[in-house]
Amino acid sequence: MAHLLVTALPFAGHARPMTAVAAALLERNHYVTAYTGAKYADAFDELGCEVVLWRDSQDIEEHEVAASLPHAGEPGARGAHTPLHELFLASARGQVDDIVAAHARRGFDAVVGDVMAIGTGLAAELLALPWATVSLVPLTMSSRDLPPHGLGLQPGRGAVGRLRDRLLRAITPAAVERAERAYRALRAQLELPAGRPFREAIYSPQLVIATGSPLLEFPRSDLPAHVEFVGQLRPRAAPLGPPPLWAETLADEPRPVVLVTQGLFDTDPAELLEPTLFGLAHDPVRVIGTTAGVEVDAHVPANARLVDFVPFSTVLPHTAAGVTNGGWGGVLEMLAAGVPLVVAGGTLDKPEIAARVAWSGAGLDLRTGRPRPIRVRAAVRRVLREPMFRERAREIAAEFDELGGAERAAALIEQLLPPRPEQILT
Repeated sequence: MAHLLVTALPFAGHARPMTAVAAALLERNHYVTAYTGAKYADAFDELGCEVVLWRDSQDIEEHEVAASLPHAGEPGARGAHTPLHELFLASARGQVDDIVAAHARRGFDAVVGDVMAIGTGLAAELLALPWATVSLVPLTMSSRDLPPHGLGLQPGRGAVGRLRDRLLRAITPAAVERAERAYRALRAQLELPAGRPFREAIYSPQLVIATGSPLLEFPRSDLPAHVEFVGQLRPRAAPLGPPPLWAETLADEPRPVVLVTQGLFDTDPAELLEPTLFGLAHDPVRVIGTTAGVEVDAHVPANARLVDFVPFSTVLPHTAAGVTNGGWGGVLEMLAAGVPLVVAGGTLDKPEIAARVAWSGAGLDLRTGRPRPIRVRAAVRRVLREPMFRERAREIAAEFDELGGAERAAALIEQLLPPRPEQILT
């Protein structure tokens, strides 16, 4: 038995997958301490983890992030990089202090960190502990084969495309420079050497557990050998209770079912939900839309049903196409069910996710977070009409299953652990 620290940002898209990792480690008879915000403490506690709450690091309310971060909702590189600087780096020093204090009470053998909980790696470095990163967003590592992360671009094709990517890599956005300066200052406060550039330093040099799969990731010749894809990290318990009674009727629905979701961050229904409702109002489909509890003033067409939340597991087996704003967790869950996608990614890392879905062949990228109804309608019709999208989504689903999920992640983490005395003797 080893004592492992599992860290997770207090966001649903981060905490829920990390509960899957914690559960898999517990099943291997390890003692697990979870470090997260108060909102998700019970999810880890119910598994049997000891829970350490964010103390020195100010807790974050995910529904208030957009309002509290300037530029977080803006499209393009500025909106993608500002949260790293304003939120994740700002909370990193408190995370380090919390983790170091917890280690003093009962020492850890290794640390398993949410990639965006930046204090995890810094604390592991201070404490000289083995460290694994779990990437709960698409890989942001730079590559000589790819355009810079944050622009939502697919890799350039041909000589002209490669030249474009090389020129873009030579231009460092001001937001990245600010993040780099803040990260260097933090390392100096902790009396750590300069180390790797910020974008590389958030990843462990020992083990990176990447959600997603090679079919869903841009190909690169310089992917580090310690990066391991594991598919989807499925939480062990559904958090939303039993399925609604109306979900049982989907099995007999003669029309294709279209599921539309904006996730928990960009929840303004005017961005994607309403354009989808209007665009498909007269098509022979059944639309299920999730609102995340946000009131929708628009008229709901006769072929649509709106719900605050619904367990995807009850709807996806009957879903012919998904319309999403590109949240990584939702995209992985729909692809794991073999559902082809229409992605309208406008902010944060969502344009990057939309570009990957289109590159994979499992869906279409609308290249905006606020599509017109006619564009949504045309994209959904194409995804439903052309079988290649569903075929590719099913290939990705099969790859997810082969990669092993949380169970394989736990096995990889065990390989980092220092040998026990009895192992050395044998």
